[in-house]
Amino acid sequence: MSVREEILAAIRRNLRREANDPAEIAAQAAALALESNESRPRLPGGDVVDAFAARLVSAKVVGASVDRIGKLEDTPAAVARYCDAHGLEHALALQPDPDLRRLDWSGFTLKTAIAGDERLAVAKARWAIAETGTFVFHSGPTSATLLSFLPLHHICVIERERILLYLEDYALAEKGAGAPRNVNLITGASGTADIEGTLVRGAHGPKFLHAIIIDARASIQTP
Repeated sequence: MSVREEILAAIRRNLRREANDPAEIAAQAAALALESNESRPRLPGGDVVDAFAARLVSAKVVGASVDRIGKLEDTPAAVARYCDAHGLEHALALQPDPDLRRLDWSGFTLKTAIAGDERLAVAKARWAIAETGTFVFHSGPTSATLLSFLPLHHICVIERERILLYLEDYALAEKGAGAPRNVNLITGASGTADIEGTLVRGAHGPKFLHAIIIDARASIQTP
C-alpha cells in the first residue's frame, strides 16, 4: 500500500465509511443530472431557435432585435437592412472571422481596427444560449473582445446549430476544449440602473444589440 492509499484509508476509517462503489457513484451522478433537468425552466417557442428569439426580443429581459436569414451568405444584406432601418452608414468594424471575411461586403466600408466611438460592429458568436438570450464569445486571433464593447450598435451572427438550450449545455459543449484567455457572455445591450433606479442603455457598452440567426428553415424577417 502506498503512502497515499494509507492516508486515504485512515481518513475513511475515521469517517467510518467505506470507499464508494463505482456503480454507486454513477447512480448518484445520474440522480443529480435528473434533478437538474427537472428543475430547468420551460422555454417559450416551438424549438431552440424560437425560444432564443423570444428571449432576445423580450423588452424587460434582453430588449434586442432579431433577423432570421437562410444562409450565411445573406449576412451582408441583413446588415444592410439594419443600417437602413436605423439610419446608419454602410460602414462597420468586422470581426476577423474567416466565415465573415469571405462574404461579399461590396457596398460597405470595412474597418480593420475598431475605434472608441465606433457606430457599428459585426461579429460571429461562438455559442448562444436560449434560456437567457445570451451570446458567448471566446477571445482569440479571429475574435477580438473590443468588438463586443466599443460600438454603439452590436450585431451578433449565430448559426442555428450553435444555439444551446441551457447554460449548462455550454459547459458540456466545451468539455475537453482548451480554455480561452477571455470568455464574454453577452445578454442584451449594455445597461445600468445605478442612478435613481432608471435604466440607461449604452452606459458601459453598446446601446443596441441585434441578432442575425442563420437558419436554413427560416424566412427572412425585416427588423
